[in-house]
Amino acid sequence: MSNISRQAYADMFGPTVGDKVRLADTELWIEVEDDLTTYGEEVKFGGGKVIRDGMGQGQMLAADCVDLVLTNALIVDHWGIVKADIGVKDGRIFAIGKAGNPDIQPNVTIPIGAATEVIAPKEKLSPPAGSIPIFTGSVRSRRKRRWSPA
Repeated sequence: MSNISRQAYADMFGPTVGDKVRLADTELWIEVEDDLTTYGEEVKFGGGKVIRDGMGQGQMLAADCVDLVLTNALIVDHWGIVKADIGVKDGRIFAIGKAGNPDIQPNVTIPIGAATEVIAPKEKLSPPAGSIPIFTGSVRSRRKRRWSPA
């Protein structure tokens, strides 16, 4: 198994547990407390990256996957400071967890299909609380569940 430096990892996939992030141009710093993605299985869009058919993108129907996924987002909320993927379906936050292809990747809670729009919010703010109606449930408890269509 090969290793990369923390700086190289943060440049590619964003900060992870233990990394400190400065809030805008203030002197306030936050520390990432949890990472719901899986190291080595992060989803990233672009030429030669993971989000493509048969890899990070599954072959499920549009009804069985999210409409939009924000990858490797830094979420600051009352329950903690977490790096995770955010899945949106029908205009609402559907899940916060690990996006990808549940057929070949471990710990996937947000399925990506051909109909899924992918946005990497790196160095941008994720949706502030209340701006998008959010699911009611515990983020931490969703981590261990495997996604299945309702």
